Amino acid sequence: MKPIRIFRHIDCEGPAYFQTILESKQISFELIKIDEHQAVNTNLDNVSGLLFMGGSMSVNDPLDWIEQELTLIQNAIQRNIPVMGICLGSQLIARAMDATIYPGPCMEMGWDSVRCENNTNWTQDLPEEFPVFHWHGETFDLPNGATRIFENDRYKNQGFISGPHLALQFHLEMEESIINEWLRRYPEDLQRRCDKDNDARQIQRQTSQLIQALQYHASILFNRWLDGCLV
Repeated sequence: MKPIRIFRHIDCEGPAYFQTILESKQISFELIKIDEHQAVNTNLDNVSGLLFMGGSMSVNDPLDWIEQELTLIQNAIQRNIPVMGICLGSQLIARAMDATIYPGPCMEMGWDSVRCENNTNWTQDLPEEFPVFHWHGETFDLPNGATRIFENDRYKNQGFISGPHLALQFHLEMEESIINEWLRRYPEDLQRRCDKDNDARQIQRQTSQLIQALQYHASILFNRWLDGCLV
């Protein structure tokens, strides 16, 4: 199997638990560190899939690497090479498919549930509703031809599929240490959060209770995406 190419946009938003899954399955991967000014590798001949992680920037920001990644995603979709995006990564996929990205009603952060919508093979073995970790203030319209598979009351488009491609607005890759780091690094986000009761201590308490189930659900979805990469 050719490697999975992963794009990291800031140093504290790497593949995390997804890397654990890849290593457990002995699947090689290439990590492109955009935050360290590494170039966007646009060669698609030597990859099985592309994974785009999150970041504090907006897809609408005038950054050269954003335009390069958008073009790369479009080329991968044309070649039917599976693409997956988390948070900012999901917005990159949506934008590459000509959808609009815009500010949401407030900063959705911490633990909140999403509901499965549309019964597909992607959501088999998942509960109809389950808690996931959020940290975002923007959202997107559903691209033409895509199928919404996750939603909640605050943000309608929490995840969609299009062929072998998967976009998730929320974070399934989380580990407890990373959540604690984000809480230390981005205290200003807490002031803009949708749920004012969801403060740092509450998020930490919930994390210890919910992180294991999150990673179980991450394994289901990520392995389903990897199945497309193995074809």
